[in-house]
This record gives sequence, C-alpha cells and structure tokens, in this order.
Amino acid sequence: MNANTNTKPPYAPATRTSKLAAVGLIAFLAAGFVSNGWGVLMQNMQLMRDNPSLDRVLDGAVMRDIANHMSDAPLTAEAARLQRGLGWVTLHDLGPRVRQGCEGWLFLRDELLVHRDAQRHAQARADTVVQVRQALARRNIGLLVAVVPDKTRIESEHLCGLHRPAEFENRAADWIARLTAQGVPVVDLAPVMKNVSGDAYLRTDTHWNEAGAGAAARAVADRIRALGTPLQPAAYKVEAKPEGPRPGDLVRLAGLDWLPVRWQPKGETVQEHVYTAQAQSASSADDLFGDAGLPTIAVLGTSYSRTSNFIPQLSQALGGAVGNFARDGGLFGGAAQAYFPSTAYTQTPPKLIVWEINERDLQAPLTDADAVHVK
Repeated sequence: MNANTNTKPPYAPATRTSKLAAVGLIAFLAAGFVSNGWGVLMQNMQLMRDNPSLDRVLDGAVMRDIANHMSDAPLTAEAARLQRGLGWVTLHDLGPRVRQGCEGWLFLRDELLVHRDAQRHAQARADTVVQVRQALARRNIGLLVAVVPDKTRIESEHLCGLHRPAEFENRAADWIARLTAQGVPVVDLAPVMKNVSGDAYLRTDTHWNEAGAGAAARAVADRIRALGTPLQPAAYKVEAKPEGPRPGDLVRLAGLDWLPVRWQPKGETVQEHVYTAQAQSASSADDLFGDAGLPTIAVLGTSYSRTSNFIPQLSQALGGAVGNFARDGGLFGGAAQAYFPSTAYTQTPPKLIVWEINERDLQAPLTDADAVHVK
C-alpha cells in the first residue's frame, strides 16, 4: 500500500454535513414531486396548451409549455416568486421574459427572438388573413389590418446594450407587402409611431402610451374614412385625470410586482384621461328595431386595443362608434376565434372589421390560436 495514501475515514462533522445535505435535497425533490403531482391530478393542471406537433417539438415550444404549466404548481410557483425577487434585488436580473435597456426602460424578450421557420410562419398568417378577407367579402363586410410595431423598433434609442436582430428591419414591411399584393387593406402604424413627439410607449410596460395610441388611432381613422365605411355617430366627453403611478405589465411579467414598490424597477408617472360616451339621438329607421346604436366597426386584436384609450381615441377621431372585441393575450388570432362564432358577429355583423396585429407575432411559431375560420 502507498505510504502517502490517507486511509482515515472522513471527519465526523463532514460526514454529518454530507448526510444532512443529501436529506435536504431528497426532501426538496420529494416536495416538488408532490406539489407538481397534486397540481396535475387534483387541480386538473394541463401540461401543454396546444397539440404537440413535430414543429412545436423541434422549436422547443412543447418543453416551454410543460415548464410554464409546471411552474404554476403551488410549491414551484412560490419558490419561483422568491427566486425572482432575490434575483432582482441582488443582481438586477429580470428573468427569462423581460430585458432591461437604459434609464429603466424594460422590453419584452419575445420581440428580440429569431424563430425557426420564421418566413413559413409569416406566410401562413398572411394566407389566413387573405382567407378571412375573402370570407368577409362574401357577406359584404370589409377588413382593415393594422400592424402594431414592436416597442424595440420604435423606442430603439432606449435599448442601450440590447441587440435587435438586423433581419427584423423589414419584418413588418415585408409582411404588409404580402397582404397588399393580395388586395388586403393594411395600415402600417410604424411611421406615425415614430413621429410621436416624445415617447410613444410606456417605459415599464409592453404597450403604447396615450400619445402613441392616439397617433395610431388617427392613422386607422384616416384609412377607414378613405374606405368609405358608414359610421354610427358617437361623441365623447374627455376629462384629464391627475398624474399618478402606473404599474407596468413587464414588472408583473418579471415576477416582481409583489415586492415593496421601492424595491421594484423604477415606476413611471403618467397622466391618463377618462373618455365618457355621450348619448346620441336616434334619427334613422333602424331605431325601430333597436339597431340604431350598434357600431358599424368592430376591432379585433390584442391588449394594445384595450390599453391607453385606443378605442375611445379611434371613435373620437372617426366621430363614429367602434365595438371593441380585442382580447388580452389574444396573440394573432385569439380575438378572431372568439368573435366570429359569437352572436355579436352572426346576428349583428359590422360593416368593417379592423384587425390589430402585433409585429412580434408575425413570425412566432404557429399554435392553435392561429387557426381562424369565418362562417
């Protein structure tokens, strides 16, 4: 035996420490297993949102779905919440969904992702829009598509160290050109958003501010008037609210909204307005059937259409009533999927549908929410 070989047993305290660490790890893993199992079996927690197609498996979307849903399990959710808060307080880390630019500007990571088969996804969505327009035309209903530019495009001066891929430069313009070539009316909101005096987007939120929403609303209104769509008169009384703090959805998405305000990313103070619809006198025969007050324009889309008074500003710019059928988290087709089977569409169809679509959704992996059919 080698004389230099140490044959003494481990020091007793070290042995006890190793055993305690092993027991602690086993207990932690067991608790996680029980928590996840309880969520799946007793709380009907779904592991996947959409069908596990080959494309979604190769793109990593299936594993992301499973991870996202498992994170909703009780123990996992609480551990993640604490980890997010500790990561921000100690390292200023915002987690996997949010990125920080300069001077407290926050951005959604989805706007910076390059997707596999991006062009195929974009073409599939363009084909869907064309098919929807054709189906609506058979019912004498018009379609106007409004493309909302990425916050990272319009507020690029606030990106600082964040990198926006060069291939995104023509992403929206190329997609708009595909629709235009098929005869679909489209309004590109990027030029008017760039011309907003000051910032067009909220600093700690994904969405546009009231100035940006107003510029977009006026651009859409101009295009609607050019299409000659008949309007149901509407007017608003506008009152300014006192300036106050506005919580940003990116702070919530980063999992930091539970922290004391002084520990969260620096908030912002904004002045918002209250739009109150004014009663209109009915003077047409439609009032005999109760249809006089129904909007002739319906807006489908995402939370952008539900934020910063976009719909009231659009209605005010038009001088006409607008129905809001947008959905938070609706992505490309979520609002359309819910609207077309509804009685709001089947029994009281509009004269024109405005479909608001986010630039960042154009090339994202296809999901069940992208399948839009019109009766």
